Amino acid sequence: MQDEPDLNAAYGLETPDDNRRLYAQWAATYDDEFAVDMDYMLPLHVAEAYAAAGGQGPVIDLGAGTGLLGAALRSCSVGPVEATDLSQDMLDVAARKGLYDRLFTGDLLSRLPVDDGAYAGAVSSGTFTHGHVGPQALDEVLRVVRPGGIVALSINAEHWTAKGFAERFEALEDRIANLSLRTVRIYGPEASGPHSGDLSQVVTFTRV
Repeated sequence: MQDEPDLNAAYGLETPDDNRRLYAQWAATYDDEFAVDMDYMLPLHVAEAYAAAGGQGPVIDLGAGTGLLGAALRSCSVGPVEATDLSQDMLDVAARKGLYDRLFTGDLLSRLPVDDGAYAGAVSSGTFTHGHVGPQALDEVLRVVRPGGIVALSINAEHWTAKGFAERFEALEDRIANLSLRTVRIYGPEASGPHSGDLSQVVTFTRV
């Protein structure tokens, strides 16, 4: 039997196919053996930031996984929400929760199957991190959000400068407004292990 995937495996992903293989293996146990065990708080931080910034539906959850951010958005009375992810297996788990109005596979590093400006906002938790997507995906985020729309993203704190996010946001200053950053703990007090103290930037901004 294969060992259960862990954060080191997720952080070591290099290609979309690597992503699909890992999360196909992890999907069935992700909620209980990762989110609960690690006291995963990041989806709630992102949902609360989106709601506090005035975010409304329709909103797209980018890299939705099993729907943890969708559930957090619902707790903040935000909707309707659609979801996309590279992994159909993860979306299948999310679909059983009845959180989303539409779910579809998509790749942020390519082009999502949605029209320009289709959404009043976009959210993402845990996607802009090790082994997943970098700042080049921000152009696609902006494409699918209409002018005046709100975006709330988590970006692994180690990556903010090292992977070029700070530089990319400076380059986008004519396309976004009201940029706000808040550093949060990814995991709550029940977490243990080498990643239990990891931090993320929760970034909110308005699409101009």
